[in-house]
Amino acid sequence: MKKYAYILLAAALLSACSGEFKKQEQPEKLTERSMDAEEQLNEMLETDKAFSAASEKNGMNKAFLEYVADDAVLLRPGYLPIVEADVIKFINAQEDTSFTMTWVPRGADIASSADMGYTYGVYKVVTADTTLTGTYLNVWKKQPDGKWKFVIDSGNAGTEKQGM
Repeated sequence: MKKYAYILLAAALLSACSGEFKKQEQPEKLTERSMDAEEQLNEMLETDKAFSAASEKNGMNKAFLEYVADDAVLLRPGYLPIVEADVIKFINAQEDTSFTMTWVPRGADIASSADMGYTYGVYKVVTADTTLTGTYLNVWKKQPDGKWKFVIDSGNAGTEKQGM
């Protein structure tokens, strides 16, 4: 049931996304709790950027294996949701030596509890003769060890080459 809650959360979050990077508006005077949430939001956003840098440097598969949570769900065109142990099998089965995949976040927000949030943006896949772009959504969860790992990863192909 937990997996489906993540999927419903992702659907709700996707409907609230806009095309430009933004953080949700914060009140002028931040409380201690909201300052922690702001710090965690920035940490989560930096994790998403580091995830993209790892994909560019080490290949998509290694990056995904580094940043995936044990209870993650992948949403891919033509597949039912890919969950938990099947995520690792799916990632390992992907060929990632003939292209480079990177992405740039355009927006992010975090729960007031500062332990779960999302990033969204645009991605680019570059092969020897083609560049493909699209949009993505990652839902992130703070792990017991303090690291951010994605619990949902989804992408949609086919955007204009804007913002990359």
